Amino acid sequence: MIKRILVGLGGTPFTTVSTQCATKLASLHQAQTTGVTVVDIGKLAKVGPVPAGADFYAQRMRDRKAQVSREGIEQAIDAFKASCSAQSVVCRRIEYEQKDPFTAMIAEARYNDLTIFGLRSIFDYGFVSDPDKAIIKLVTQGVRPILAVAETDRPVRKALIAYSGSMESAKAIRHFLHLKLWPDVKLHIVHFKERADSEPFLLRDAAEFCQAHGFEVQTDLLDGQARSDLLPFAHDIDADLIVMGNSVHKTLIKQLLGDTVLETIKSADLPLFLSQ
Repeated sequence: MIKRILVGLGGTPFTTVSTQCATKLASLHQAQTTGVTVVDIGKLAKVGPVPAGADFYAQRMRDRKAQVSREGIEQAIDAFKASCSAQSVVCRRIEYEQKDPFTAMIAEARYNDLTIFGLRSIFDYGFVSDPDKAIIKLVTQGVRPILAVAETDRPVRKALIAYSGSMESAKAIRHFLHLKLWPDVKLHIVHFKERADSEPFLLRDAAEFCQAHGFEVQTDLLDGQARSDLLPFAHDIDADLIVMGNSVHKTLIKQLLGDTVLETIKSADLPLFLSQ
Protein backbone atom coordinates (compact mmCIF):
# COMPACT_ATOMS: atom_id res chain seq x y z
CA MET A 1 0.00 0.00 0.00
CA ILE A 2 1.26 3.44 -0.87
CA LYS A 3 -0.21 6.62 0.63
CA ARG A 4 2.56 9.22 0.54
CA ILE A 5 5.09 9.98 -2.19
CA LEU A 6 8.10 12.29 -1.80
CA VAL A 7 9.32 13.97 -4.99
CA GLY A 8 12.76 15.54 -5.51
CA LEU A 9 12.58 18.80 -7.47
CA GLY A 10 15.84 19.84 -9.11
CA GLY A 11 14.80 21.86 -12.13
CA THR A 12 16.26 19.38 -14.66
CA PRO A 13 14.60 17.13 -17.27
CA PHE A 14 14.62 14.42 -14.58
CA THR A 15 12.36 16.64 -12.47
CA THR A 16 9.77 16.73 -15.22
CA VAL A 17 9.74 12.94 -15.38
CA SER A 18 9.68 12.65 -11.56
CA THR A 19 6.62 14.91 -11.50
CA GLN A 20 4.83 12.94 -14.20
CA CYS A 21 5.61 9.61 -12.58
CA ALA A 22 4.70 10.74 -9.06
CA THR A 23 1.36 12.26 -9.96
CA LYS A 24 0.35 9.25 -12.07
CA LEU A 25 1.18 6.86 -9.23
CA ALA A 26 -0.46 9.10 -6.64
CA SER A 27 -3.63 9.24 -8.72
CA LEU A 28 -3.63 5.46 -9.20
CA HIS A 29 -3.11 4.72 -5.50
CA GLN A 30 -5.01 7.71 -4.08
CA ALA A 31 -1.81 8.87 -2.43
CA GLN A 32 -0.63 12.33 -1.38
CA THR A 33 2.58 14.00 -2.53
CA THR A 34 5.22 16.24 -1.00
CA GLY A 35 7.76 18.13 -3.09
CA VAL A 36 11.26 18.89 -1.85
CA THR A 37 13.93 20.94 -3.61
CA VAL A 38 17.28 19.18 -3.81
CA VAL A 39 19.63 21.92 -5.00
CA ASP A 40 21.71 24.45 -3.11
CA ILE A 41 21.77 27.20 -5.77
CA GLY A 42 24.62 29.04 -4.06
CA LYS A 43 27.00 26.11 -4.53
CA LEU A 44 26.23 25.40 -8.17
CA ALA A 45 28.70 27.95 -9.53
CA LYS A 46 31.64 26.13 -7.88
CA VAL A 47 33.29 23.61 -10.16
CA GLY A 48 36.36 23.04 -7.99
CA PRO A 49 40.00 22.62 -9.10
CA VAL A 50 40.42 21.99 -12.82
CA PRO A 51 43.25 19.60 -13.80
CA ALA A 52 45.52 20.56 -16.69
CA GLY A 53 43.82 19.88 -20.00
CA ALA A 54 40.36 19.55 -18.46
CA ASP A 55 39.06 23.04 -19.28
CA PHE A 56 36.55 21.69 -21.80
CA TYR A 57 34.99 19.34 -19.29
CA ALA A 58 34.95 22.03 -16.60
CA GLN A 59 33.09 24.36 -18.96
CA ARG A 60 30.62 21.62 -19.84
CA MET A 61 29.93 21.15 -16.13
CA ARG A 62 29.45 24.92 -15.73
CA ASP A 63 26.97 24.87 -18.62
CA ARG A 64 25.13 21.95 -17.05
CA LYS A 65 24.97 23.72 -13.72
CA ALA A 66 23.75 26.92 -15.37
CA GLN A 67 20.66 25.03 -16.51
CA VAL A 68 19.71 24.61 -12.86
CA SER A 69 18.77 28.03 -11.55
CA ARG A 70 16.52 29.55 -8.92
CA GLU A 71 14.07 30.40 -11.69
CA GLY A 72 14.23 26.84 -12.98
CA ILE A 73 13.49 25.47 -9.53
CA GLU A 74 10.46 27.72 -9.16
CA GLN A 75 9.22 26.67 -12.59
CA ALA A 76 9.62 23.03 -11.56
CA ILE A 77 7.59 23.67 -8.39
CA ASP A 78 4.83 25.38 -10.38
CA ALA A 79 4.76 22.47 -12.84
CA PHE A 80 4.60 19.99 -9.96
CA LYS A 81 1.66 21.78 -8.35
CA ALA A 82 -0.12 22.04 -11.71
CA SER A 83 0.37 18.33 -12.40
CA CYS A 84 -1.01 17.43 -8.97
CA SER A 85 -4.03 19.61 -9.62
CA ALA A 86 -4.61 18.13 -13.07
CA GLN A 87 -4.51 14.59 -11.63
CA SER A 88 -6.66 15.56 -8.61
CA VAL A 89 -3.75 14.64 -6.34
CA VAL A 90 -3.26 16.28 -2.95
CA CYS A 91 0.06 18.14 -2.70
CA ARG A 92 0.69 18.34 1.03
CA ARG A 93 3.44 20.98 0.81
CA ILE A 94 6.74 22.03 -0.75
CA GLU A 95 9.90 21.87 1.35
CA TYR A 96 12.87 24.03 0.35
CA GLU A 97 16.44 22.84 0.81
CA GLN A 98 18.11 25.18 3.31
CA LYS A 99 21.32 23.39 4.29
CA ASP A 100 23.42 20.77 2.56
CA PRO A 101 21.79 19.15 -0.48
CA PHE A 102 19.33 16.39 0.39
CA THR A 103 19.00 17.28 4.09
CA ALA A 104 15.33 18.11 3.62
CA MET A 105 14.77 14.99 1.51
CA ILE A 106 16.30 12.79 4.20
CA ALA A 107 14.09 14.38 6.88
CA GLU A 108 10.91 14.10 4.82
CA ALA A 109 11.56 10.51 3.72
CA ARG A 110 10.78 9.26 7.23
CA TYR A 111 7.07 9.69 6.66
CA ASN A 112 6.72 8.77 3.01
CA ASP A 113 6.28 5.36 1.39
CA LEU A 114 8.30 6.10 -1.74
CA THR A 115 10.80 8.72 -2.89
CA ILE A 116 10.91 9.61 -6.58
CA PHE A 117 13.97 11.43 -7.84
CA GLY A 118 16.36 11.45 -10.82
CA LEU A 119 19.44 10.07 -9.10
CA ARG A 120 21.46 10.27 -12.32
CA SER A 121 20.99 14.05 -12.29
CA ILE A 122 23.38 14.14 -9.31
CA PHE A 123 26.12 13.05 -11.73
CA ASP A 124 24.89 14.88 -14.84
CA TYR A 125 24.15 18.28 -13.29
CA GLY A 126 26.80 18.63 -10.60
CA PHE A 127 24.52 19.05 -7.60
CA VAL A 128 27.34 17.98 -5.29
CA SER A 129 31.12 17.62 -5.51
CA ASP A 130 31.09 13.90 -4.64
CA PRO A 131 28.03 12.18 -6.18
CA ASP A 132 28.93 8.73 -4.83
CA LYS A 133 28.95 10.02 -1.26
CA ALA A 134 25.69 11.89 -1.81
CA ILE A 135 23.90 8.75 -2.94
CA ILE A 136 25.41 6.74 -0.09
CA LYS A 137 24.15 9.41 2.31
CA LEU A 138 20.62 9.22 0.93
CA VAL A 139 20.45 5.46 1.29
CA THR A 140 22.19 5.11 4.64
CA GLN A 141 20.04 7.87 6.17
CA GLY A 142 16.85 6.01 5.29
CA VAL A 143 15.74 7.41 1.92
CA ARG A 144 14.36 4.17 0.51
CA PRO A 145 12.78 2.77 -1.46
CA ILE A 146 13.77 5.15 -4.22
CA LEU A 147 12.31 5.23 -7.70
CA ALA A 148 15.16 6.76 -9.70
CA VAL A 149 13.59 8.03 -12.90
CA ALA A 150 15.31 8.27 -16.27
CA GLU A 151 15.47 11.40 -18.41
CA THR A 152 12.38 10.38 -20.39
CA ASP A 153 9.08 9.01 -19.15
CA ARG A 154 7.79 5.59 -20.21
CA PRO A 155 4.96 3.30 -19.14
CA VAL A 156 6.10 0.44 -16.91
CA ARG A 157 4.83 -2.85 -18.34
CA LYS A 158 7.82 -5.10 -17.65
CA ALA A 159 10.20 -4.92 -14.67
CA LEU A 160 13.58 -6.66 -14.63
CA ILE A 161 14.58 -7.81 -11.15
CA ALA A 162 18.33 -8.16 -10.63
CA TYR A 163 18.57 -10.92 -8.02
CA SER A 164 21.95 -11.67 -6.48
CA GLY A 165 20.63 -14.11 -3.86
CA SER A 166 21.59 -11.76 -1.01
CA MET A 167 19.22 -10.79 1.79
CA GLU A 168 19.26 -7.18 0.54
CA SER A 169 18.29 -8.33 -2.94
CA ALA A 170 15.43 -10.41 -1.53
CA LYS A 171 14.23 -7.44 0.54
CA ALA A 172 14.12 -5.32 -2.61
CA ILE A 173 11.85 -7.88 -4.25
CA ARG A 174 9.60 -7.98 -1.21
CA HIS A 175 9.31 -4.18 -1.00
CA PHE A 176 8.53 -3.94 -4.70
CA LEU A 177 5.81 -6.59 -4.44
CA HIS A 178 4.25 -5.08 -1.33
CA LEU A 179 4.03 -1.58 -2.82
CA LYS A 180 2.46 -2.97 -6.01
CA LEU A 181 3.14 0.32 -7.79
CA TRP A 182 2.07 -1.07 -11.16
CA PRO A 183 -0.43 -3.88 -10.43
CA ASP A 184 -0.28 -5.38 -13.95
CA VAL A 185 3.49 -5.25 -14.46
CA LYS A 186 5.18 -8.42 -15.74
CA LEU A 187 8.31 -9.50 -13.90
CA HIS A 188 11.53 -10.97 -15.26
CA ILE A 189 14.10 -12.14 -12.69
CA VAL A 190 17.74 -12.52 -13.72
CA HIS A 191 20.65 -13.96 -11.76
CA PHE A 192 24.19 -13.66 -13.12
CA LYS A 193 26.48 -16.58 -12.28
CA GLU A 194 29.41 -14.48 -11.11
CA ARG A 195 30.50 -17.21 -8.67
CA ALA A 196 30.84 -20.94 -9.15
CA ASP A 197 28.49 -21.61 -6.23
CA SER A 198 25.48 -19.80 -7.74
CA GLU A 199 22.39 -21.86 -6.99
CA PRO A 200 19.56 -22.23 -9.55
CA PHE A 201 17.02 -22.80 -6.77
CA LEU A 202 17.38 -19.14 -5.76
CA LEU A 203 15.59 -18.12 -8.94
CA ARG A 204 12.90 -20.74 -8.42
CA ASP A 205 12.16 -19.56 -4.89
CA ALA A 206 12.11 -15.90 -5.91
CA ALA A 207 9.78 -16.63 -8.82
CA GLU A 208 7.38 -18.62 -6.62
CA PHE A 209 7.27 -15.73 -4.14
CA CYS A 210 6.37 -13.28 -6.92
CA GLN A 211 3.73 -15.66 -8.25
CA ALA A 212 2.22 -15.94 -4.77
CA HIS A 213 1.65 -12.18 -4.98
CA GLY A 214 -0.20 -12.62 -8.26
CA PHE A 215 2.50 -11.54 -10.72
CA GLU A 216 3.46 -13.18 -14.00
CA VAL A 217 7.15 -14.12 -13.84
CA GLN A 218 9.97 -15.24 -16.12
CA THR A 219 13.49 -16.14 -14.99
CA ASP A 220 16.98 -16.33 -16.49
CA LEU A 221 20.22 -17.74 -15.05
CA LEU A 222 23.05 -16.21 -17.06
CA ASP A 223 26.81 -16.28 -17.26
CA GLY A 224 28.44 -12.88 -16.89
CA GLN A 225 28.62 -10.00 -14.46
CA ALA A 226 25.70 -7.81 -13.42
CA ARG A 227 27.84 -4.67 -13.47
CA SER A 228 28.52 -4.92 -17.21
CA ASP A 229 25.71 -7.15 -18.47
CA LEU A 230 22.60 -6.03 -16.59
CA LEU A 231 21.72 -2.98 -18.68
CA PRO A 232 22.26 -4.69 -22.06
CA PHE A 233 20.08 -7.57 -20.90
CA ALA A 234 17.38 -5.14 -19.76
CA HIS A 235 17.30 -3.67 -23.25
CA ASP A 236 17.34 -7.12 -24.88
CA ILE A 237 14.11 -8.09 -23.10
CA ASP A 238 12.53 -4.63 -23.50
CA ALA A 239 12.34 -3.97 -19.75
CA ASP A 240 10.85 -0.65 -18.65
CA LEU A 241 12.28 -0.70 -15.10
CA ILE A 242 15.10 -2.37 -13.16
CA VAL A 243 14.62 -3.49 -9.55
CA MET A 244 17.78 -3.70 -7.44
CA GLY A 245 18.71 -4.18 -3.80
CA ASN A 246 21.64 -2.68 -1.94
CA SER A 247 23.69 -3.25 1.16
CA VAL A 248 24.64 -0.68 3.81
CA HIS A 249 26.56 -2.99 6.10
CA LYS A 250 30.10 -2.30 4.88
CA THR A 251 32.24 0.74 5.48
CA LEU A 252 33.97 1.52 2.21
CA ILE A 253 31.97 3.91 0.05
CA LYS A 254 31.87 1.84 -3.12
CA GLN A 255 31.02 -1.27 -1.14
CA LEU A 256 28.07 0.36 0.62
CA LEU A 257 25.88 0.22 -2.46
CA GLY A 258 28.15 -1.98 -4.50
CA ASP A 259 29.82 -1.20 -7.79
CA THR A 260 26.91 -2.67 -9.72
CA VAL A 261 24.30 -0.32 -8.26
CA LEU A 262 26.46 2.81 -8.51
CA GLU A 263 27.50 2.01 -12.07
CA THR A 264 23.89 1.38 -13.05
CA ILE A 265 22.74 4.68 -11.53
CA LYS A 266 25.43 6.55 -13.50
CA SER A 267 24.63 5.01 -16.87
CA ALA A 268 21.04 3.73 -16.83
CA ASP A 269 18.58 5.13 -19.34
CA LEU A 270 15.82 3.16 -17.60
CA PRO A 271 14.16 3.95 -14.26
CA LEU A 272 15.46 2.05 -11.23
CA PHE A 273 13.64 0.84 -8.14
CA LEU A 274 16.21 0.76 -5.31
CA SER A 275 15.47 -0.70 -1.92
CA GLN A 276 17.03 -2.61 0.94
